[in-house]
Amino acid sequence: MKKIIFSLLLFPLAAVAAEGGYRLDSSPNDVRDLVSLQAGARTFVNYCVGCHSAQYVRYKSLTEIGLTEAQIKENLLFTGEKVGEMMKSPMPAQAKQWFGVVPPDLSVVARSRGPDWLYTYLRTFYRDPKTATGWNNAVFPNVAMPHALWMLQGELGYDPEKREWKELSKGALSRTEYDATVRDLVNFLAYVGEPAATERKSIGIVVIILLALVMFPLAYWLKKEYWKDVK
Repeated sequence: MKKIIFSLLLFPLAAVAAEGGYRLDSSPNDVRDLVSLQAGARTFVNYCVGCHSAQYVRYKSLTEIGLTEAQIKENLLFTGEKVGEMMKSPMPAQAKQWFGVVPPDLSVVARSRGPDWLYTYLRTFYRDPKTATGWNNAVFPNVAMPHALWMLQGELGYDPEKREWKELSKGALSRTEYDATVRDLVNFLAYVGEPAATERKSIGIVVIILLALVMFPLAYWLKKEYWKDVK
């Protein structure tokens, strides 16, 4: 079954997160790592699609990360979607009433927020009895969303003034395993934000090399012609 996931707020609120001043960790994502992308896709459909859409991504497009249509149907489609459909959330209209904000589409969240922000954000939830959800976040203070991955990570306590962490309860995963799960999820979100990024960069490098091979001899010849009568 799909589980309720986090409600990342939209890009215009990024400045609010910056006010917390929490140092961002570097996200070890690599969109060329197909195994990581596949694991991230699995985490996304199990923990994210219940609340969030990726409405610009078709399930079928996940064949580009090495999955077959049969694997997509068996492992990523749970509520009757067709493999050719967009990754839309079944979240009802009451979402705004529940969370105070409509859970945003995550198609380009990695491009708007940045992988480092997402990677740190998803690892810095902590218990806070003063909030409506009982959760808070070191990167995004007073965020409206609960920590839906807490059963995997466990419960953490945090003192914003002293910036000290403590473990309140263990989760299903070790710290290393949880960090790897978040890494894969962020990797997947980075990929769906710009699926052609790797190909575009590869083509760009080839184009630059070709231009250099063509332009350098031409520039050198023009230089010789221009200065040939100068003694």
